[in-house]
Amino acid sequence: MNRFGHYAFEPVWRQKRKLHRSTIARSAQDWLFDPGSLTTRLVAHCHGRFHVDLVSQQWQRPMFNEAIRLGCRVDQMALVRQVYLYCDDTPLVFARTVIPHTSLQGPKRFLAFLDQRPLGSVLFADPGLRREEVEVARIEPRHRLFATATAAVSPVPAHIWGRRSVFYTGGKPLLVNEVFLPDLLTPPEADA
Repeated sequence: MNRFGHYAFEPVWRQKRKLHRSTIARSAQDWLFDPGSLTTRLVAHCHGRFHVDLVSQQWQRPMFNEAIRLGCRVDQMALVRQVYLYCDDTPLVFARTVIPHTSLQGPKRFLAFLDQRPLGSVLFADPGLRREEVEVARIEPRHRLFATATAAVSPVPAHIWGRRSVFYTGGKPLLVNEVFLPDLLTPPEADA
C-alpha cells in the first residue's frame, strides 16, 4: 500500500493518437507533446536558475510496464535514476530513467555517473540519438509513480501528468519517464 492507503498500480501509458486530448489541460499538452529537449526548455523557462536534484540511483527491477516497453525480461535488473528538475527552490519535473545493463556497456557507461548533471543535455548532444513515440499517462495516487513524484510537492495534487519515451543512444535503449508537477503546469493567474 502507498501513503494514500491504496494498493499501487502502474500508470497506463497511451500514445498520443489514443488519447482523449480534451481531458488534458492545454497548458499540460504544450509540455507533454513538445518534441525537443525538456532540459533545454526548462533552462529557458527558469531563466538559467535550473538545477537537478538526484533523489536515488540504484540497480533494481523496473516496473513491469517499463520492462515490457524496453523489451527486457521482467526479472532483469536495470539502473534506475530518479531526479527532480528544479527552478530555484521549486520542483517542476520528476524524472525516472531506466537503463538496462547492456546499454551501459562500452562508450555509454558514463551514463551511470551523471550525478547532478541533467540527462537531457547528454542525450540531445548525441547526433545519433533516436527517440520513439511519446506515451502519456494521467498518474493518480493509486499509481506507483505518484507518491515518489509528489514527495517534494505541497499541497499534493489529485493527479499529475507524465510522458515517457524510449531513447536510443549508440543504438542502445533507455526509458525516460518525465512527470510534470503542478507548479509547471498551472497557468499563471490572470491579472485583475
